Amino acid sequence: MTKINYTNVAIYNHEKQDFIAHQHMVVDTDTGKIVEVGNGSSTNQVIDEVSDMHGRFVMPGIMNAHTHITSIPTYWWNDGKEQRHSDSREFNTMFAVRNMEDAINHGITYIRNVGAAYDIDIEVKKMQEKGWIKGPKVMTSGKAFSITGGHGSGGGYEVDGVDEVRKGVRQAMKNGVDNIKMMVTGGVLKNGETPDDIQFTSEEAKTAVIKAHHKGKTAAAHAQGNAGVKEAVEAGFDTIEHAFDIDDETIEMMKAHGTVIVPTMNAMYAIYKYGENTVPDWAREKVIVNIKKHFASITKAVQSGIPIAMGTDAGTPYNGFRNESAYEMELYVEKAGMTPAQAIDSATINCARAMHVDDEYGQIAAGNYADFISMQENPIDDISVIQHDKDVYQNGTKVHAEAGVEASKQPQMSNQVSAAI
Repeated sequence: MTKINYTNVAIYNHEKQDFIAHQHMVVDTDTGKIVEVGNGSSTNQVIDEVSDMHGRFVMPGIMNAHTHITSIPTYWWNDGKEQRHSDSREFNTMFAVRNMEDAINHGITYIRNVGAAYDIDIEVKKMQEKGWIKGPKVMTSGKAFSITGGHGSGGGYEVDGVDEVRKGVRQAMKNGVDNIKMMVTGGVLKNGETPDDIQFTSEEAKTAVIKAHHKGKTAAAHAQGNAGVKEAVEAGFDTIEHAFDIDDETIEMMKAHGTVIVPTMNAMYAIYKYGENTVPDWAREKVIVNIKKHFASITKAVQSGIPIAMGTDAGTPYNGFRNESAYEMELYVEKAGMTPAQAIDSATINCARAMHVDDEYGQIAAGNYADFISMQENPIDDISVIQHDKDVYQNGTKVHAEAGVEASKQPQMSNQVSAAI
């Protein structure tokens, strides 16, 4: 057993909404857990090593509640046909492994993957747990559920009717998923549908949730238009992904059901900023129609106290597995009115609660896994510093060391374009 006492560290405290200076943190590298957090440097633990952090700022590792690790984060568009997903199991696996490494190197220590071709995320999780590949810990969903020909149907389960939904969810859980993902509405990156299209009936949606919850699994709904969001909330989904359009009635429903929103704001914003000459017009038009009301809806949710769990939809155009998670947090501050502390909570404790792993993740606390990031600057003063290079620890072991120079930030656009939203 090796115990390391990290001293002279400023630790983020969720309850105080700030970093507390002059703290110490004792980590057991055999269990991978934090065994003590306290003031000063003295401890009653038997210590094997002492590591002076020189006043660095430490927060829990970033958790991303909406990723697609088999998607290609660089994009090729051919005559308007979307090409993010290869038909090859081998290519999907290769990109999943590469995306996993990118994620952990940028401070993402836990992801919830909400749709993977061939159930590859299930096998990737096993490889990560065995130490065969480098990457964040994974909550899996396997293949997402779509209606025949519906949103995401190319790489998911196509099911129609209550009986097919019930059997499909049972099969997914037999395959080993942790979460059920259902495409309740249409979306942006499929031609011939809109975010307002409701694709599953309320009975089908409720069936998926009931079966998932019966086995202690969570359920996530891709739901963008207002009517579809309401259907998903009423069905009992734990999280609503995207939530482009919500009104006061939807807010009250979410409060009653304890629903969490995963906004994925950069999925829209990146297409808006960078996709003019590469993303097909039919997709760009849907972004332009929906982006302002999307940001307004998330702002309304923040003001109303609806829990927000950070998710990026990593794998969509210009929205990958590097600093996009930290940039998503910056968008919450700049475009949705969060404080920096609220943005940090969205990517830590809120994600952990939404994923039902908050007994061991999401806070720097005794008994939690020692997954954390260490920075020279204070994110409370400037949330964008999380995009800078940083030390990354997983299970108490440093898995990425700061290079000593600032990492590249999300590309910036002109003030004229920025002010348009």
